[in-house]
Amino acid sequence: MRKVNVTILALVMVAVLAACGAKTGNNAGSNAGNASTGAGSDAGTQEITLKVGATPVPHAEILNYIKPALKKQGINLEVVEFNDYVQPNTQLHEKRLDANFFQHAPYLDQFNKDKGYDLVSVAGIHIEPFGGYSKKVKSVDELKDGAKVVIPNDPSNGGRALSLMEKNGLIKLKEGVGIAGTVHDIVENPKKLKITEVEAATLPRVLDEVDLALINTNYALEAGLVPTKDALFIEGSDSPYVNILVARPDNKDSEGIKALAAALQSPDVKKFIEDKYKGAIVPAFQ
Repeated sequence: MRKVNVTILALVMVAVLAACGAKTGNNAGSNAGNASTGAGSDAGTQEITLKVGATPVPHAEILNYIKPALKKQGINLEVVEFNDYVQPNTQLHEKRLDANFFQHAPYLDQFNKDKGYDLVSVAGIHIEPFGGYSKKVKSVDELKDGAKVVIPNDPSNGGRALSLMEKNGLIKLKEGVGIAGTVHDIVENPKKLKITEVEAATLPRVLDEVDLALINTNYALEAGLVPTKDALFIEGSDSPYVNILVARPDNKDSEGIKALAAALQSPDVKKFIEDKYKGAIVPAFQ
């Protein structure tokens, strides 16, 4: 009888322990489910980070201005500054950047053609009227024979500079070349101007050494020049060289890029551009 009682007691203890084990297992399963739900919830609230390449002025300034608005939408905008026109496209193509904002469409088209890239324009943001600057003369009429002139050495901006010089009576280009013209397309040069092509970023630095420099507005602003006041001549606001937000085919339609484009084309940014740059930069959207 005692043996039976011991056996019964042992069976009861096994049942209790088994029940406790089952209960512990259920709690573990419940906790794992909660952890999974928590992770899903956290993932849903995680910020999107966008790395955007830009030249410092005005592009990085504009991007930094919209950071707070994008932050409210769950987008962390990381602005990576460059002082050249090559790396922002190269790093975007290599997926080290998500987008860039520094160039106009003719430059992008030429870059894609030269490099075999397929980067795409997402949105037009502003126009930077291109200008001619000098610290030695007050008007183009004062330029002497053989005066030294520097223009950008990249094809799209070089052609743009020559076209602007032609409009101001300094040279004449071969019929029909338009903005695709090069120094080899000059058919008339009455002042025998000595035209040299240099990297766009270095143009403000050599201004003291030449008689005339055709400078991209972003580099002019960085150098402390005021295009609407300091330029001897400047493009009109109808310039076709709209500065664009650029992405890749694989991410151009992503929610982050769409939100970035919308922020850059907002009424708030339009007012910021108009108030800060006083006509040196013109919004390209309504």
